[in-house]
Amino acid sequence: MQMKQLTMNALFAQLGLANSDEAIVAFLDANPHARLSAHLHESPIWNASQAAFLRQAILDDADWCNLVDQLDARLRKGATK
Repeated sequence: MQMKQLTMNALFAQLGLANSDEAIVAFLDANPHARLSAHLHESPIWNASQAAFLRQAILDDADWCNLVDQLDARLRKGATK
């Protein structure tokens, strides 16, 4: 069975956010220093369900884990390219 390739666009859709390439860049640009806390899921930019999903993805080492790590790095860096 072939599994669907997970992408940053799919992660944004899973989080209930606009998920076009342009929307992702706009989100990253709007939140370049949003990581004021030690953990991504504790950032004030997430609602409760988004934060829970991000936390659980890391704790469970889920399929989304690598993308959540990439999102964390991109928000921490503040770069959108």
